[in-house]
Amino acid sequence: MRIFTFILLFTVVNAFANSDDWGKTGHRTTAEVAARYLDRSAQREVERILGGASLALVSNFGDDIKSDPEMRKYSPWHYVNMDAGSNYGDVPPVKEGDIVQAIEKCISVLKDKNATDKDKAFYLKLLVHFMGDLHQPLHVGRAGDKGGNDIQVRWFSDGSNLHRVWDSEMIDFYGMSYTELSNNLPVIGKEETKRIAQGSLLDWVAESQQIADKVYDSASSGDKLGYAYMYDYFDVVRSQLLKGGIRLAEVLNDIF
Repeated sequence: MRIFTFILLFTVVNAFANSDDWGKTGHRTTAEVAARYLDRSAQREVERILGGASLALVSNFGDDIKSDPEMRKYSPWHYVNMDAGSNYGDVPPVKEGDIVQAIEKCISVLKDKNATDKDKAFYLKLLVHFMGDLHQPLHVGRAGDKGGNDIQVRWFSDGSNLHRVWDSEMIDFYGMSYTELSNNLPVIGKEETKRIAQGSLLDWVAESQQIADKVYDSASSGDKLGYAYMYDYFDVVRSQLLKGGIRLAEVLNDIF
């Protein structure tokens, strides 16, 4: 019985792992970028709620809790399935929730003056993670292939899938820590920063979906991806990490 329980838990954890995004380095990079764009009041409130922990430190909380069966209900919050050419809201949102509902829930709790600090800490950690999720294009992917998880490819000589390549393998291959990567993202001015921060949550969803459509066109099952793919697409990864950080800061500045 004990062996069976271990096998079941191992299977559940690995099933969740297939829907990770950006990997640990990517999430920490986005969080580190966000910390640099917080205004003073937001910075103070974030530090208070997190007990002095950095955004980067808590950025993988949304994935870390997947090992707890009681947190399984949050698994659908990491993504939204959208067919090509569709808009969010064309069909009724799933009752289990999705990344749009998740971010809206996090914001509502953080704005609620009656919410406890414990609840605010929980949903702040989730918000940091989900804003990263939103900017991994295949988290706004298609249900038929599980956001690219079913598109089997090779990453250099190793078996992989298109989702995982975008989650972590390009970032890991680049070989930088999250601080190195955050220090070497595209350099932009104030006007470009302002432009990135503009728009609504649904605007950002639509943008990720447009990029996802291009990602789907970039590879097919059985393809071997490597240096050429990095050359063609890693700048998109870097841009999305930057956008995610700027927009996370924009959301937090608005809340606090």
